[in-house]
Amino acid sequence: MTAGADDLDWQVEQTCLEGCPAAKEVAVDGWLLRQSGGKTRRTNSANPLRGRTAAPETVLAMAEAFYGDHKQTTLFRIPDIAAEMDAILDSRGYSLEGGTIHLYAGMDELKDAPDHEVVVSPTPGEDWFEARFRMGSYDAADGRIFRDMTGRIVGDKAFVSTENDGEVVAVAYGVIRDGLLVVESVETDGRFRQQGLGRRTVGGLIGWARRKGAEAACLQVVADNAAGRALYASLGFNRELYRYHYRRKAISA
Repeated sequence: MTAGADDLDWQVEQTCLEGCPAAKEVAVDGWLLRQSGGKTRRTNSANPLRGRTAAPETVLAMAEAFYGDHKQTTLFRIPDIAAEMDAILDSRGYSLEGGTIHLYAGMDELKDAPDHEVVVSPTPGEDWFEARFRMGSYDAADGRIFRDMTGRIVGDKAFVSTENDGEVVAVAYGVIRDGLLVVESVETDGRFRQQGLGRRTVGGLIGWARRKGAEAACLQVVADNAAGRALYASLGFNRELYRYHYRRKAISA
């Protein structure tokens, strides 16, 4: 890819949004207000778009009205590349949470190896969903929301799983947009961690993306997830692009 740093950051932003689509998305004055219900912050937060021009006070009023209409707490996702809302949110008592890192690598930097125990499918089967819900402690409502989300994904996508004695114990999925793979929903059953299953599963996704002609890959990892960061580094994700965090409206007593 020949894009400059700023172009690449915003390409990653857009690809990650499309890899995890919300049930409702409203674009207003350069901000994308996303709402799905459930516990996933990314699909229930206000996200800045490139080229936004609205004043922070205007954005705040719009977001609070939007999420108030949906009876949800107002939540902003603030990437370092568009952090102008932080000051006003801080002054209004919005708490800070969920610090996350964007990692990136060219396909020639990434490692994968053929593994016949890693299953790659264009659609998620019931065993894939069951494992994802079990490992993520999803209730029935969260499971329904997640199913709906995966059904809205547009473009090349793959759902990857690894089994142990016939049971799915590690999962991930990926989406390719404009030559960029975004890796999503990487989970390993707690009973089988430290056995290389996550590495094999994500490696299977990288192999699929390479065969599809992807040029690079990105993913998001919680900043204090040392095990996750070590896993991704071992696969070749050694370039940090930028970080983001959430700001949540304080709930009145």
